[in-house]
Amino acid sequence: MVSNRGLKNRTAISTSIDKELYAKLKEYSEETGIPLSKLFDKAVSAYLESIKRD
Repeated sequence: MVSNRGLKNRTAISTSIDKELYAKLKEYSEETGIPLSKLFDKAVSAYLESIKRD
């Protein structure tokens, strides 16, 4: 099993994303100073909330 790169409160993952989406996300990250990892956190959280079933 691969080490978690010393991360204590996060989990490292590997995935792929559409090139155009990545370019837009990267540009937004650079403009706002928000790290990509935080933007992914927000996106996943918003998605999970949108599919929440009660």
